Amino acid sequence: MTAMTSTSPQTPPAAASLHTPVIAWFEQHARDLPWRRPEAGAWGVMVSEFMLQQTPVSRVLPVYEQWLARWPRPADLAAEAPGEAVRAWGRLGYPRRALRLHGAAQAITERHGGDVPSEHGQLLALPGIGEYTAAAVASFAYGQRHAVLDTNVRRVFARAANGIQYPPNATTAAERKLARALLPDEDERAARWAAATMELGALVCTARNESCERCPIASQCAWRLAGKPAHEGPPRKGQTYAGTDRQVRGRLLAVLRDALTPVPQAALDAVWDEPVQRARALDGLVADGLVEPLADGRYRLPLT
Repeated sequence: MTAMTSTSPQTPPAAASLHTPVIAWFEQHARDLPWRRPEAGAWGVMVSEFMLQQTPVSRVLPVYEQWLARWPRPADLAAEAPGEAVRAWGRLGYPRRALRLHGAAQAITERHGGDVPSEHGQLLALPGIGEYTAAAVASFAYGQRHAVLDTNVRRVFARAANGIQYPPNATTAAERKLARALLPDEDERAARWAAATMELGALVCTARNESCERCPIASQCAWRLAGKPAHEGPPRKGQTYAGTDRQVRGRLLAVLRDALTPVPQAALDAVWDEPVQRARALDGLVADGLVEPLADGRYRLPLT
C-alpha cells in the first residue's frame, strides 16, 4: 500500500503564474460590498475590518450601514461614549471589538486630525489594531503593497502552494514569508491580489465543500494535484455557543443595550438561571470594560 504524504506533494506554483488568473477571476466575480466602493474611504474599510473578524458578511452588512450612517468619520464616533459603540454593535458578537474601534477612533481624532493614517506603522500604533488590520487598511484603503493574511487567504495559500488542506491554527513565520514571496511587485497589483485571494477563499476555496471546478488556479493547486490529502494536523474543533459563558454574556449585554437608563441587578438575574455562571459572565463583562457597575447596585454600558 502506498502512503500519500501531504508535506510537499508538488512543487509550489510560481507566484507570477497565479497572479493573472486570480485577479482576473476577482474582477469578474467579486461581490459588490459597500466597503469596497470608493465612497467608503479608509474609515469605511477600517470599520469593516473590525466587524468582519470572525463574523460573516451577511451579519455585518446591516450593522455596517447603520454604523457609517451614524458615524461617517472617526471624530463622530470618538465624540460618543464607548457604551454607545457597544450598543450599536448589536449582536455581531465579540463586543470588545466595538470598544477597540472606539479607542482607535479617538486616537485617529487626537493624533491624525480625524483622518485614518495611510502609513502602516501609524496604523499599527493605533489601539486595537494588529498586524492583520494594519496591513488590510493600508492595502484596501490606500492601495499599498502588504501581505494581508486572514483565514481565507491562509487557506488558499496552504492548498495552492503548500499542498495541505488547512493552515496551522495560528499564523506562522513560514506563512508570512510565503505571503510576502507571493506578492506582486507593483503596489496596485499587490493590493488587488490581496483582495482577490481573500475573496477566492471566501467564495470558492472554502473550509468545507470547496468548489475546485470554479477555481481559476485549480490546474496549479498543489493540494488538488496531490489528490486532496486529508488534514493531518490537530483536530479542527467547531465553536460551540449554547450554554457557554459567551451566551450568558450576550444575554446580559442585550438587556443593557436595550435599556436607556441603568439596569437593576434583578433585570440581569432574570436572563440566566444558573447564578454562578451568570455572576462569572457579568464579572467578565465588567473586567473587559463592556459594563459599568454603579454604587447603587445598578449596571450600564460604559460612559468613559
